[in-house]
Amino acid sequence: MISPNPAIRIVFMGTPDFAVAGLAKLVTTGYQVVGVITAPDRPAGRGRKIHESAVKQYAVAQGIPVLQPKNLKDKEFLKALKAWNGTLQVVVAFRMLPAVVWQLPTYGTFNLHASLLPQYRGAAPINWALINGETKTGVTTFFIDDKIDTGAILLQRVIDIAPDEDAGSLHDKLMELGAEVILETVQLIAQGAAIPTKQKESEALKPAPKIFRDDCKIDWQWKAETVYNFVRGLSPYPVAWTTIQNGETPLVVKLYKVAVEKTNHSYKIGSVLSSKTDLKIAVSDGFISVLELQLPGKRKMPTKAVLNGFQFKKEAYAL
Repeated sequence: MISPNPAIRIVFMGTPDFAVAGLAKLVTTGYQVVGVITAPDRPAGRGRKIHESAVKQYAVAQGIPVLQPKNLKDKEFLKALKAWNGTLQVVVAFRMLPAVVWQLPTYGTFNLHASLLPQYRGAAPINWALINGETKTGVTTFFIDDKIDTGAILLQRVIDIAPDEDAGSLHDKLMELGAEVILETVQLIAQGAAIPTKQKESEALKPAPKIFRDDCKIDWQWKAETVYNFVRGLSPYPVAWTTIQNGETPLVVKLYKVAVEKTNHSYKIGSVLSSKTDLKIAVSDGFISVLELQLPGKRKMPTKAVLNGFQFKKEAYAL
């Protein structure tokens, strides 16, 4: 195990599971994590029970102090943050920081982003890389500045995207890779060996904005490969969906896993072809075979299991 620099007193900021891996890596390696900042507790689920973030749950279990500010400029919060006397801030999947926060520590504030910056700046880089059919992605650490994901790069690591990768599996790979890169970045900073590199701006940059429900609707005018990438890029969350007109009943159906069948056909685009075991939807250059879906009010299931108890009508079509 390395012998961490005692001058490095880390304040860690993050909220979801993706951030926990990096926090845990720092803690188990022996770095001083003097405090954690995460989102306020919120009611969640059908019972509206109070939900603590994954980062808070881990921090509490480790005995690390936690702050959960609603306002990052609040005087009481800033007073408590300064009292921790942090010298380095590490940010993973948190919100935009005001200058009064990111400028505070001696060694600066760096962020881990799940893309190869400057590509895919924004809230949903994993989803958009898949939606756009990328074959490579990675993680980047960079010093935070006054804009979103634009600061000087510290480290980058690249991984391949498998043809059948979805957002869930890619998330997990990048989470583990990101934890390693966080540790490497902290080590470089502690050794005084970090060399920040300015990001190169280009007109060819692809953004990664937050994805809302309406953004997840499939357009059946798209080519088969585009639909395939769209579905896997949104699976298992926030999930691609379509409306299937099944006789007089419109059904909002979520698609989690599909396959491409390239072939010529004479069916109208959006036509739904179903048997007792298979479900296909016609696109201009073939069919999308639906392998896993969720009907309204039901749980996610393999298509064959769904079709055991439900049949689409002969004239059904996807809108």
